[in-house]
Formats: sequence, C-alpha cells, structure tokens
Amino acid sequence: MATRVSFLLALVMTVVVILTPPVVSGENGFSELKIHTHLKRLNKPALKSIKSPDGDIIDCVPVTDQPALAHPLLVNHTVQMFPSFNPESVFSQSKVSSNTKNHQSGVISQLWHVNGKCPENTVPIRRTTKQDLYRASSVEKFGMKSQKSMPKRKSYEPASVLTQNGHQHAIMYVEDGIFYGAKAKINVWKPNVEMPNEFSLAQIWVLGGNFNSDLNSIEAGWQVSPQLYGDSRTRLFTYWTSDAYQGTGCYNLLCSGFVQINREIAMGGSISPLSRFGNSQYDITILIWKDPKEGHWWLQFGEKYIIGYWPASLFSYLSESASMIEWGGEVVNSQSEEGQHTTTQMGSGRFAEEGWGKASYFKNIQVVDGSNELRSPENLQVFTDQENCYNVKSGSGGSWGSHFYYGGPGRNPNCP
Repeated sequence: MATRVSFLLALVMTVVVILTPPVVSGENGFSELKIHTHLKRLNKPALKSIKSPDGDIIDCVPVTDQPALAHPLLVNHTVQMFPSFNPESVFSQSKVSSNTKNHQSGVISQLWHVNGKCPENTVPIRRTTKQDLYRASSVEKFGMKSQKSMPKRKSYEPASVLTQNGHQHAIMYVEDGIFYGAKAKINVWKPNVEMPNEFSLAQIWVLGGNFNSDLNSIEAGWQVSPQLYGDSRTRLFTYWTSDAYQGTGCYNLLCSGFVQINREIAMGGSISPLSRFGNSQYDITILIWKDPKEGHWWLQFGEKYIIGYWPASLFSYLSESASMIEWGGEVVNSQSEEGQHTTTQMGSGRFAEEGWGKASYFKNIQVVDGSNELRSPENLQVFTDQENCYNVKSGSGGSWGSHFYYGGPGRNPNCP
C-alpha cells in the first residue's frame, strides 16, 4: 500500500512539473513576468496602430499617455505643445535633403508613412516586442547605452577605457564654453555592422558635467543597431543620460523622460532614402536647443518637424547650459577572439579623404550661443580613437560652412 501511495505521489509530482509553465524564457533567462511587465510599461494602449513595410508596428498613443510622463519628476508635468522660442534663422534653410552639387532633391521620410498617419493629439511610438527584450543583456538594461560609450579626450584622463570596451569615435568638438544648443546636417548612409551586438551611428552630443561620474548628455542622429532593433536599417534616434550612462536615460521612448509632441515622426523609425556611393546624397537636419523661458531642451528634425523635448528637471548640469558639443560617428568594436578589429563601418565605410559622394559628412555645423542665436563654432577640434580605422577631415567656408568628412571601414591592412 505504501509503495502504491509513493508511486501515485511521484506520478502527480511529475504531472505538475510537466504542466507548470516555465517562469524563465529567452536566451538570457528573462522571466516571463518581468518581460510582460516591461512591455506593458512601454507599449501603451493605442488609438490606432500602423503596420510599416519594414515590419515595425507604430502605435498612435495619446500625448498624455506616453511613457515619458511616468517619470517621478514628471508626474504632474504639463506637456508643452510648442516651444516658446526658436533660435534665430531656425526656419530659414532648405528642407531636409541635400540638393547641392547637382544631386537629386527629395524629402527624407519614414517608411511607415506609406500606410497611414497618427491622429491629432497622439504620438507615434514604435512597438517593443519580446524579441527586442531577448536581445538585450537584461530587461533592466534594454534601451541603454554602455556606461563607457562617451568619447574621452586627453584632457579627461584616464581615457584607456575606450580601447578596452570597444567604443570608438571620429568626431569634432568644442569645449569649455557656454552653449544652448547645436545644429548640423548629417549625411545618411547604411553602414555594414559585422556583429549583432555592435552598432554604427552619427549624432550630435550636447554635454555638461564630469565624464567619469555625473555626465549629462543629450544626443540625436541616425544609427544602425541590430541588437536594439532586430535589423540593419538606418533609424532616427535620440538618447539622454544624467549620470554618465550609469542608470538614467535611454534610447528614444524606451524609458520615461523625453516628451514627444509630434505625430508624424517615430523615434527609432527607419528613414529613407539613403545615400549611395557615387550617387545621390541625402542628409537629415538635427537641431537641439534650450528654451530660455521653460528651460527644456527641444529637438527638431529637418526644418519642419519639432519632435519634442527633454524636460529641464531631468538634468543637473544641463538644467543651465552645456559646456561641450560634439558632432561625429561612433561604433562598437567587439573584436574577434584573435584580437582582430571589427569590419563594422562608420559613416559610408570610406575614409574622410575620399570626399563628396564617397565619404560621409556633417555640414553647416552650428552652436546656439548666449544670445540664443545660431553661429559657427570657434576652436573646433578633432578627436579619433584609431585614425587608421576611422578618421576625420575638416573644412570651412562656402555654402557648407563649418563641416567635416568622417568615417572608415574598420579592419584594413593599417587597422588589423
């Protein structure tokens, strides 16, 4: 009898084990509950959803329901639907695409536009999926940059961490100033990214604070990031941090913070058309500026789209002004087991010396000064981690103003 009872008990326990759903799934052992909770936090109920040709789902979420407003500092925040101020001449230049040197004109757009638009008083948010979370190192780190992703020049030693963690840069910058914004036209390409955990981007950094501990950073540009997006498309992005990438901030709308007001541009959405080697060249205009009345940092894409803002309350140093501006490219070089440099490209994948139609560029580089006017920056400096892998060539004058070519192929005979 005792043997029969033991057998039945063992059988019941076996059935329970078989029927109990796993609490952990995904390559990194994420719990289903944690994933479900995080997706619910990011994917707000939508008034309308749009399927993009690139596979994205764009949810049209009421402005007042967006993730930004869940931030503890923004609980009672009133969304500002328009900046009280724009820097001088902000609307005076040409539209988003480049029409110089006899190349075709056109407007850079996002692919999801072909299948619909978001209604008034909503904002387009790229839907996050389980697969997006599984590709991250953890649910908590999803949508966040590495703590070591900022370029450190000699004046900010120790700088040895860059070659250790694999983030490499080719940039121009101004420092030791008081800045209230920055602007540039950024040539748009589709660089090859070798490894899924690597990325390639071109952006503007608006910076304040100490690089080692409490850096405040506002960033915007384009990027190719297979780990973040699950593909190799070129996408518009933003980023922010108030503690040197340690625990605050994120890409796009993947955490609370950035407040979006525009219903036509989705952060993280793919952009087109893209530049082609020896053919038509396209660029996007990015402008970041501080509203002197409300204190928020605003983002404008092209001359037409005011996207939204980073509330001043998110920051310490940037609550007043920026002390440094950077423009340029960044890649992750994870290296092979043999120590070979990655073949991940920066910009077009060509060195700066190749110039127009071949190398990628930033042009019409400007800063917003103490008079809240756009002007060419003074004392521009160049920084590269490994110029044999990625480099910079600067210029000035003419219709391009302050500008530079940048980029490179990564691994090559001089960058083994």
